[in-house]
Amino acid sequence: MKKSLPFIFTFFCFALSFAQEHCDSALTVALGSTTTAPAFTNEIGEIPTQLCGLTNQNGIPATKGKWYTFTATENNTVTVTTFLPQNNNSDTRFIVYSGSCTSLTCVGSNDDYNGTNSSQLTFAITTGTVYTIAFDNRYSSAGFDFRITIAPPPAPDRLSFTSTPVAGIAGGYNNCIADMNGDYRDDIVSAINTTQLAISYQQVGGGFTTSTYALSNTSVLPSWSIAAGDYDNNGYNDLIFGSGSGIVFLKSNSDGTAYTTDRKTQSYLVQRTNFVDINNDGKLDAFACDDNAPNRRYMNDGVNMNHIQGGIGDFASGGNYASLWSDFDNDGDIDMHLSKCGQGGSGVGGNINQMFNNNGDGTYTNIAAAANMADAEQTWSSAVGDFNNDGWMDVIVGVNSLSDGNTNVKRNNGDGTFTSITVGSGYDTIFTTGREYVAHDFDNDGFLDVLNSGSTIMFGDGNFHFTPNPNTYPLSSVDRPVGDLNNDGFLDIQNGNNVLFNNGNINHWIKINLQGIQSNRNGIGARIELYGAWGKQIRDVQSGTGFQNMSSINAHFGIGLETQITKVVVKWPSGTVDTINNPSSDQSLYVLEGSTALANTNFNNSEFSLYPIPTKNILNIKTNNSFIIQTAQVYELTGKLVLNSEVINATINVEFLTKGTYILKVTDSKGKVYSQKFNKE
Repeated sequence: MKKSLPFIFTFFCFALSFAQEHCDSALTVALGSTTTAPAFTNEIGEIPTQLCGLTNQNGIPATKGKWYTFTATENNTVTVTTFLPQNNNSDTRFIVYSGSCTSLTCVGSNDDYNGTNSSQLTFAITTGTVYTIAFDNRYSSAGFDFRITIAPPPAPDRLSFTSTPVAGIAGGYNNCIADMNGDYRDDIVSAINTTQLAISYQQVGGGFTTSTYALSNTSVLPSWSIAAGDYDNNGYNDLIFGSGSGIVFLKSNSDGTAYTTDRKTQSYLVQRTNFVDINNDGKLDAFACDDNAPNRRYMNDGVNMNHIQGGIGDFASGGNYASLWSDFDNDGDIDMHLSKCGQGGSGVGGNINQMFNNNGDGTYTNIAAAANMADAEQTWSSAVGDFNNDGWMDVIVGVNSLSDGNTNVKRNNGDGTFTSITVGSGYDTIFTTGREYVAHDFDNDGFLDVLNSGSTIMFGDGNFHFTPNPNTYPLSSVDRPVGDLNNDGFLDIQNGNNVLFNNGNINHWIKINLQGIQSNRNGIGARIELYGAWGKQIRDVQSGTGFQNMSSINAHFGIGLETQITKVVVKWPSGTVDTINNPSSDQSLYVLEGSTALANTNFNNSEFSLYPIPTKNILNIKTNNSFIIQTAQVYELTGKLVLNSEVINATINVEFLTKGTYILKVTDSKGKVYSQKFNKE
């Protein structure tokens, strides 16, 4: 029996390799599937002779063909494409027919889609009709993948918003959308004046309840920017206000019911502010763009936010407008694109955008020139995201003045360089300007869109084509943070004293809510990967995108008409990787760092070990001589803190804990955090 298996397998592969060689033996494929077409073999398959508009260059015909078929089960519109990252721009072309092999009728054809070597065609299908797809080898005999998917609805039908007043939102300053009470629902934060803060908390079932908090006089309001993040890792987000005279931190207390102010003494014109773990020590730092001098950092030592000027954007006269933190080279640490619109003149430096590579040791190097990202633009912000779902973060360089050119679409080539592909993108015909450019999937079709100038959204198709909604939205030019403000899975826009609620469509979605253990609690800087029939999508968790508002920290993905998700992968700043297989769509998925069954932890546990495992009553901690534990906490895998314990004689009493798996988090005398799982009997 064993000896016959190789022969059976070989025969199966042999039969499969020839099944698609002729129209009458075309392989049946399914909508929503990705199919691998093997290389054209030496055997001559049936050549499609009815080319349906294609031509043979220099009169030289194809010599081989491959045939596939599917039957429509509903009236709809589908897209057949080889424009896929794994094909590496393979040279393909195909024809689509309806009818039987003896009487084929042309539906359409495509070659060199959008100036590439790939091919793509969108066409209407009718219930019960058989469609046949024929590829030939006119330009290449290499193998390739192709995909058949339901096409998204056309732009005019994609999306509408309903503008609804929300009592309690204060006007006049830049606002923030973030979860402020630890329930992972997006809330709205607005400054009333220097002594009052308003938070409109999203309620279960819809609506908001607004609470007002007294502040010691901050003397600073978010007149230029605002950002949120939990910089003391206590479970409640803190705030940073950026103004024309410096910054102030608003730090939440241990239950989110009050805020203390930390007004920094440095006086300067602030532009974009962010919370970001610059040195990857598990504690959020803050970054502030200086309009008139080198940029500012506030490094978190666990107690204080310590001011440092320079090191990441040192142009003497500033011109620093938006710091956009993302992992551009996919090496696991966070880099930064700096949008500039400043003094010094074109070509001198004040308005030349920069890109900073993380050297992995807390220092950063400007690589913009080598990366083709040293754009001389009047840029107030840029939209960062993976616009073609190839696993690399791209940049749409926005403009607030046309003096140096219009919006520039830059594709990440995955080799440390970017290519401008503005021509044909849709942005080459858009000449409006604006401050805010942010990337989100508003219609949940699986492709990032851009909320930008012109009071509209540029809807992306996944191939760097962007189409404006034909009707503009009632949008403010500046105050429009983004988040899911009714928890329905579609992103909304806060706009002055109103919320533009997204009316949605039939597309599906998933949101990812993170809680870091060794990484910062928000998981800011984490890379999230989503896998399914569409391939792969990515998001980087960020605080502070665009120019001045603060949008949701929760990561949001649209998945179109698909409902099945293969897996979610979370790559934490600590190096830990969590994998969740087959999560349900249309849900908010909570992930605690290192808690999943398939977690590949990279926690630095060389400093201590635990025994016995499993334990009944006492958990012993064995440390090296230099490691001194200051605090110890035990978490359930849900993220709930169940024990805040003293460590007595290197032991912790866990007798009262119920049977299960827990995470022990310890902090040493230097403020470094370490974690490890253990089982309780």
